[in-house]
Amino acid sequence: MRVGLTGGIGAGKSAVSAILAELGAVVIDADRLAREVVAPGTLGLAQVVEAFGPGVLTPDGEMDRAAVGEIVFADEEQRRRLEAIIHPLVRERGAALARAAGPRAVVVHDIPLLIETGQAAAFDAVLVVDAPDTLRIERLKRDRGMSEEEIKARFAAQATREQRIAAATYVIDNSGTLDDLRVRVEKVFGELQKQA
Repeated sequence: MRVGLTGGIGAGKSAVSAILAELGAVVIDADRLAREVVAPGTLGLAQVVEAFGPGVLTPDGEMDRAAVGEIVFADEEQRRRLEAIIHPLVRERGAALARAAGPRAVVVHDIPLLIETGQAAAFDAVLVVDAPDTLRIERLKRDRGMSEEEIKARFAAQATREQRIAAATYVIDNSGTLDDLRVRVEKVFGELQKQA
């Protein structure tokens, strides 16, 4: 059972991903894979440096995420350029991990930009973690220390709430407590297991 998991920044996708893993899903985290494919010594990092220059490296030779973020979140063309390097590498690695899962496994691909990259049709089900924009903004300011300007740039770089919901097989509301969220995720996971 191939499941895509997504949600706008600040919606709580990471919390849902963690609960799914606890319940027994095989979770393939695109963000983690995106970090792995640009680790020092990788082809991915070499391609990023070639595209954006040596200023995107830290003194330790790692990708400077903040520097890259400043470039790509302010310029859509630059963002697409970065995505053209990273996304194919992440998909390749994710596919290899999915092949290694058991035949009746619920394999959850945690992909922040699932809708934006046109991948929804590749999954048996799409889970969208949803919360009102006002709550997402509040969480991002409180939990990540992001400014209003940074949040607006991230929101603008992602699909709209309506676009995500339109692509969803299941919408998981995360406007309540963590306990509320767990109950909702358990219910959806039960449905997915029946279909696996």
